[in-house]
Amino acid sequence: MNILILGSGGREHAISWKLAQSPKLTKLFIAPGNAGTEELGENVDLSVSNFDGIAKFSLENKVEMIVVGPEVPLVQGIHDFFEEKEELKHIHIIGPKKLGAQLEGSKKFSKEFMQRHNIPTARYKAFTAQTLEDGFAFLETLNPPFVLKADGLAAGKGVVIPDNLADAKKELTDMLANSKFGAASQEVVIEEFLNGIELSVFVLTDGENYKVLPTAKDYKRIGEGDKGLNTGGMGAISPVPFATKEFLDKVEEQIVKPSVNGLKKDNIDYVGFLFIGLMNVCGDPFVIEYNVRMGDPETEVVIPRIESDLVEVFTAVGNKTLNEIEFKVTDQTVCTVMAVSGGYPESYEKLKVIEGIEGIDESVVFHAGTKVLDGKIVTNGGRVLAISSFGANKKEALDKSYASLNKIGFEKMYYRTDIGFDLQ
Repeated sequence: MNILILGSGGREHAISWKLAQSPKLTKLFIAPGNAGTEELGENVDLSVSNFDGIAKFSLENKVEMIVVGPEVPLVQGIHDFFEEKEELKHIHIIGPKKLGAQLEGSKKFSKEFMQRHNIPTARYKAFTAQTLEDGFAFLETLNPPFVLKADGLAAGKGVVIPDNLADAKKELTDMLANSKFGAASQEVVIEEFLNGIELSVFVLTDGENYKVLPTAKDYKRIGEGDKGLNTGGMGAISPVPFATKEFLDKVEEQIVKPSVNGLKKDNIDYVGFLFIGLMNVCGDPFVIEYNVRMGDPETEVVIPRIESDLVEVFTAVGNKTLNEIEFKVTDQTVCTVMAVSGGYPESYEKLKVIEGIEGIDESVVFHAGTKVLDGKIVTNGGRVLAISSFGANKKEALDKSYASLNKIGFEKMYYRTDIGFDLQ
């Protein structure tokens, strides 16, 4: 089977790495890819939003399946684009259609979905610039801290959590009246703060059936002890130690099943990944958010734990026969630590030569922001490499990742040394 993956990050490299292990794979293409994916397949110079170009390339290269990595092409409707054209509809798209992608594309849409299907989540209301005063009044009914979310996609930066009422009102004004996040914050969802510990649960569905993937916990802050600015993720661990069978049974019964069934009840044709961001509040799960694709860097710990042939799994998703395959996951722990450019998540320099990758044998190096320049691998983003390792437990896996990181270097490289610090 010829498969095309859309995206250029660590998530896409990890998926490519797993697909490349399958004897069912004939040819792998990655658009646009990075220096790591180049070693597993053929990188293609195409934007993930260039639907016409993707379609033309797919037909010319007999692509039978497209795995969509990032959320933007899903929200823009790439699945609908392919299904609506007779010559393209035979190509399986792993990723939901435009309506289903609104679970991530609109915070208000997702909260209304949860409310409609009795899925536990924080109390909320949505406001526009015209209802700013109503937003102030709603804030006054809540206890600090306050959670304000831009309704639309804001590149992972549309959530602010002020810890006092005055700051919350100022942030709400900045978002609605001053367009702090552009069009994404034309509407803002305000919700009550849930006090607990976060984790991520991933579901793969064919629209009828589903498989629950391994749990993961990622670390978003740039600084040790989860301090400082938010990033795209500095590391992740799978499985999550506090996600016991009892807790995960609650997640499946109270969240996963109602979510999958809710999509069917609403006539939303949903195929692909459903990423459920959860808060464990005193042993009970609450949904913080849905994403409609795999997370990054969670993918770099979840995908390595899957023992099943991923081409076979994705084929079953496309054929709506996911219930007929056996889905195997290793009991081993996988931990990833992200090496980032100095200055990230603020301004940083690119094109720094990366050394030492070829000497890594105890870990898998997933490229997140790299490219090849004059025959050398150089940095090409804020988050550069995800170093993933297997172990019998968290400590063993992390020790391997940190030992591997000590062999890798590029100018101003930075990584957190405390990933997993809050887990037993």
